[in-house]
Amino acid sequence: MNRPGRRVPRGMLPLLALHVVNEYYRLERKPPVTAGLLLTNTLIYLRPGPLDSILPTIDQVWFNPHLTVKNRDIKRFVLSAFYHMGESHLVYNMMSLLWKGVQLELAMGSTDFAVMIASLLGMSQGITLLLAKLLDVFFDYETSYYNEYAVGFSGVLFAMKVVLNARSEDFAYVHGLVVPARHAAWVELVLIQLFVPGVSFLGHLGGILAGILYLRLRGSGTRRDPMSIMLRRVIDILGWPVKHVRDYFRRRQGQTFGRGRVGGGEQGSGSRTGQVWRCSVCTFDNSSVLNRCAMCDMLRDGGQVSTGQGPVRRNREPSLEELRQRRLERFGR
Repeated sequence: MNRPGRRVPRGMLPLLALHVVNEYYRLERKPPVTAGLLLTNTLIYLRPGPLDSILPTIDQVWFNPHLTVKNRDIKRFVLSAFYHMGESHLVYNMMSLLWKGVQLELAMGSTDFAVMIASLLGMSQGITLLLAKLLDVFFDYETSYYNEYAVGFSGVLFAMKVVLNARSEDFAYVHGLVVPARHAAWVELVLIQLFVPGVSFLGHLGGILAGILYLRLRGSGTRRDPMSIMLRRVIDILGWPVKHVRDYFRRRQGQTFGRGRVGGGEQGSGSRTGQVWRCSVCTFDNSSVLNRCAMCDMLRDGGQVSTGQGPVRRNREPSLEELRQRRLERFGR
């Protein structure tokens, strides 16, 4: 991100185009999301033809924490990342985007990469806004960071650098210095602040913190995007009462006397499922602690039972009148 300054005359864009064409030509798989981001940033800078009248001007999209909060200006929050101060600013950022985007998109896949870019954009801008507000509230830095104007894709690029080098054990060159790759973003943050005047320190810092937050949300060893994880957690929290009510009614469903239930499911006659056995005569499900059916008094093992009319063997299906008599005797009615 850069604060307002003089625009550099054109002349570097053909070199950027040549480099992009050469890079894509040698790749067996062509990462489309990276190409789309390069094209979008370049077209917004050049504003060719009808785009000049459609796109807002840079004065309308400066990322200014004070104006963004005061006016709730989502346009500044989102579009400011795609605007650049000059050709050198654009080319430097797009060369960095090409290098990081190709590696990440080929490793993650285009869909996951696109979701990651959207996540890093929102988080880097949000963290930068939050840091500026905190400095204004607690340290009275209103005249600097809270009213700072900035544009550029570099906040997202710093976040991408953190993601790309998170688990790397290699070393990287940062403006001539050899440093561990996983610390390269922090070294670059300090060096750019020292040697490049007018850059937005808070914007770059917000990008680094966004990359760290993205990795923490994503978790170790999982390929799921943190935005999906956060959405799933919200849905789980909102659905918790519904789940418990549904489970309660499922437990109550089909229960009649508290000791069993009448059923005609897939269980065989006299079979046991867990703590229940089913009577072969009336199909009532009885507790496993009972040896006689609680409904018709039939023995579990199929032996003889006694009614007021003499013994009846299990291999003969009782009549409806016999079942009625057994139930009357059982419940004392």
